[in-house]
Amino acid sequence: MIALEGRVIKEGRAEGAALVSSEPIGFYGNVDPDTGIVTEKGHPLEGKSIAGRILVFPTGKGSTVGSYTMYRLKKKGKAPAGIIVRESEPIIAVGAIISGIPMVDQVDISKVPDGARVMIEGGRVIVED
Repeated sequence: MIALEGRVIKEGRAEGAALVSSEPIGFYGNVDPDTGIVTEKGHPLEGKSIAGRILVFPTGKGSTVGSYTMYRLKKKGKAPAGIIVRESEPIIAVGAIISGIPMVDQVDISKVPDGARVMIEGGRVIVED
């Protein structure tokens, strides 16, 4: 078990299997809001579903409409259960806040392996082997 600390962006508790990307994620136009499938061509997560996962990535990118796309994902039941990023930026932060998705940043995401069981509780991140 690994315990990490981060800065709380959206308070809450979430757990699930980690879905880890080494590349930034842009939600608008790159994640299907009806299915939760990453559609960005050439992205490491292309074709994978973010629904119910703990989404781990370096930072966000793209249009401010990405925040609303995250909200649409939540309303459709296709949003990630939680978000862990190395560095937050306004698009992802606002999306997590308005969607009620627990989120932390300032986390060493290299310590979170893809598929690992992860729990977010406040600013604490627990990674099970």
